[in-house]
This record gives sequence, C-alpha cells and structure tokens, in this order.
Amino acid sequence: METMRSLQEAITRSKAEQERLMAEVRVEQVLRQDQFMAEIDASRASNEELCKANEELCKDLQQLGERSTGERGLTTQPRARPRPFSQAIMDAVIPASFITPNIVFTGVEDPESHLTTFNVQMMISGGTNARCL
Repeated sequence: METMRSLQEAITRSKAEQERLMAEVRVEQVLRQDQFMAEIDASRASNEELCKANEELCKDLQQLGERSTGERGLTTQPRARPRPFSQAIMDAVIPASFITPNIVFTGVEDPESHLTTFNVQMMISGGTNARCL
C-alpha cells in the first residue's frame, strides 16, 4: 500500500513538474513572439523611411534631368551599339558539326602566315567566308 502511495505521489510530482515546464515554455514562446513582433515593427518603420528617401531621390533626379535638358535645349538619344561584323556575317549559319580551330596568335609569328593558317583551318572545319558585299 505504501508503494502505491509513493507511486501516486511521484506521478503527481511529475505532472506538476510537466505543468511547470509547459508554463515556462509558453512564457518563453510569448517573449520570443513579442521580440519578433518588435523586430517586424522596426523593420517596417525602417522600410517606410527608405521608401520616403527613395522617393525624394527620384524627385531630385527627375528635377536634375529636367534642368540639364532645359540647359541643353534638347535630349540626346543613346547611340546604337555598333556591330563589329557585317549583316552577312551575322546572318551566316554555323553548322552543328563546326569545330572552332584552336589557333593562337602570339605576335611572334608572321601575321599573314597566321591568317593563312587560320583560313585553311576554318575551311577544313567547315567554316564559310561570309563577308560584306
């Protein structure tokens, strides 16, 4: 009988201990949640400040652009990007079986000899001699 009573006391103690631990966990969760919410609020406030600063900078940039345009009297269009090759070269179809020759010009060899070697390797590899007409 006494063992039964001691077991019941142990069970009661362990339930009380579990409830105490669960209460501690709940308190810790609430504290973490409050801290997280405070961080979110601070982040939102910082984000709003950055948005306002960004809007002001955009307005300043727009005003600066309007002033510089007014001073010049016209707006300049961006230049078209130059192409290094003619349209015929750009339109040339490269076969799937084409292998690029591995020829390097070091500056020591004769340039004309290098170009001749390169052209021969290109023809062997299946390249064409597309050029602007």
